[in-house]
Amino acid sequence: MRILLVEDNTPLAQGVADAITAQLYIVDIVGDGEAAWEHIRTIEYDLILLDLMLPKLDGLSLCKRLRSHGIQTPVLMLTARDTSIEKVTGLDVGADDYMVKPFDLPELLARIRALLRRGDSASLPTLAWGSLRLNPSAYQVSYEEQILHLTPKEYSILELFMRNGQRVLSRSLIIDHVWSFDNPPTESTVKAHIKTLRHKLKAVGAPDDLIQTVHSVGYCLKQI
Repeated sequence: MRILLVEDNTPLAQGVADAITAQLYIVDIVGDGEAAWEHIRTIEYDLILLDLMLPKLDGLSLCKRLRSHGIQTPVLMLTARDTSIEKVTGLDVGADDYMVKPFDLPELLARIRALLRRGDSASLPTLAWGSLRLNPSAYQVSYEEQILHLTPKEYSILELFMRNGQRVLSRSLIIDHVWSFDNPPTESTVKAHIKTLRHKLKAVGAPDDLIQTVHSVGYCLKQI
């Protein structure tokens, strides 16, 4: 799942992004409201973490713009303003939740999970491909009931494959869906992740060719 963090305090933004990334989410960071709007217009996000006090376009105005354009992506507002008026105003313009800085990271992560469940309940059922199982709610992958211990990127790549069935995914598409735009890797990095993912699948008994290479195009899952 992909989250947009709109925060102009760079150290705070990076700390929050690191905590969220550790939970296997993909995070893009922008520092002003207009940049956030451009991202939202071109990229489909599952959740927006939105500071109120932003350069160029404040958080309230951005949230109002989103809702007026029919964009219903869940919004969690983050702000230093701890008054009931500010909270009511934020919720009235379309925010789904509200947290006051400084906030507790475990609580933030819990609220993120709750909003993602609310916003995309269709993603919660376990995904299956033959004997391979991926549980998005528990972030757990198994093959014939043997647990795979995957890195966040390996998990995200495998989830992308399982959500797309036999669709062939190019390396550039995998980069777009699995890495943030702040630090995109080279295609050789994708190849390296696919290689280690194949090794881990093989170690629990999956076929060598469960993830197939389509020459000069990309990768897909083997037909079951």
